[in-house]
Amino acid sequence: MPRSLQGRLLLMVIGGVAGIWIAAAALTWLDVRHELDELLDGHLAQAAALLVAQQAAETEEDEHGINAPSLHRYAPKVAFQVFHEGRLALRSANAPATPMLALAGSAEERPQEGFRTIAMGGATWRVFATYGRERDTQVFVGEQVESRNAILRAVLRSVLTPMLFALPLLALAAWWAVRQGVAPMQVLSRMLARRQAQALAPITVDGAPSEMAPMLAALNSLFQRIAELMASERRFTADAAHELRTPIAAIRAQAQVALASSDDAERTHALQATVQGCDRATRLVTQLLTLSRLEAGSSPVLGRLDACAVVREVVADVAALALDRQQTIEVEAQAACPVNADATLLAVLLRNLVDNAIRYSPAGARVRVVVRNLAGSVSVTVVDSGPGMSDAEMAHLGERFFRVVGTGQSGSGLGWSITRRIASVLAAELSVSRSALLGGLSVELRFPLA
Repeated sequence: MPRSLQGRLLLMVIGGVAGIWIAAAALTWLDVRHELDELLDGHLAQAAALLVAQQAAETEEDEHGINAPSLHRYAPKVAFQVFHEGRLALRSANAPATPMLALAGSAEERPQEGFRTIAMGGATWRVFATYGRERDTQVFVGEQVESRNAILRAVLRSVLTPMLFALPLLALAAWWAVRQGVAPMQVLSRMLARRQAQALAPITVDGAPSEMAPMLAALNSLFQRIAELMASERRFTADAAHELRTPIAAIRAQAQVALASSDDAERTHALQATVQGCDRATRLVTQLLTLSRLEAGSSPVLGRLDACAVVREVVADVAALALDRQQTIEVEAQAACPVNADATLLAVLLRNLVDNAIRYSPAGARVRVVVRNLAGSVSVTVVDSGPGMSDAEMAHLGERFFRVVGTGQSGSGLGWSITRRIASVLAAELSVSRSALLGGLSVELRFPLA
């Protein structure tokens, strides 16, 4: 098959037309041959009836072996014989003296009436045999099969010759029709070839058939998604550059203080501040990379996990930070709480929630993590005894680089953006409210039960 759509359509259309033409010609041949045989067989039977009637009226007993004259140039293609009481009474000039059916090898003394095909004089003949009313007259009328074939060829030639000349014209018309039909696709191909890489406007093709509408809709939808992704990346790059500028500037300032200071205590304090700045920058970069991977649309591989086990691992990782702040972390978990999730993303999600509860709660506060099975879902709730948030502040949670002023904690404001994005990827419902138990913030995650 040709590689081009136009070539394939032409091949299938012209091949189909040619096949139908050949089938129609064959059916025409068979039908004309059948009708022609019936017509000429009828003529033979009629001629035989006339000879029977003539012989009954005119033949005398003493007349036999009379040769009929040949009056037409086609006369040699037709032969007849008339036998009366077993003796040859009349025959055509090209007919033998013996009964025609005897040439077919028939051993019957009185061959049956009807049609037979025999070989006579180097040619094939169609012979009709019949008898008179008294059964004493026997008539044979034959016609050359080749004459029938000649008539058949003449009829078919007059019918099929115009069709044969029309076939190239039909192929040309099919080529033109296919070319016009695929013209909108060629227009689309040229438009895409000339299109700049940064051009993401929707494509419209004038006169495009309805079959191209889904393809154009899919292309325009793809361009829209690419435009949104590029806009998101540009916005993300600008915001990330702005946020990274602050910790880098702080690290540089502390390093300059350490270099310029001659006091060991001041130098040590500046170096410690430099290390803390590096830690904050590392945390910010990690959050940026996580958020970038999530917004790229990559689909994580989900598997069956025990939410209780993941919570215990996360709490063990951040326990040192809680001890430094003289805080208490409580974990209340049931035996098994299976969920469908990605292990890394689930750990990042829970670590962000517990880390926020520890960082934004004062020294000596309580942080409580509760994991339990509900009807058809698994709930993970993180509550703290910190100052909490106002309704207006909770409404802005999840916006990039949004931070509550006056907490005294360093950060980039990306933690909640990452939390909401991971919750969406894992099909978890995230809700935030004030804790009636501890008075601080209460964050609940509800996962579908695995």
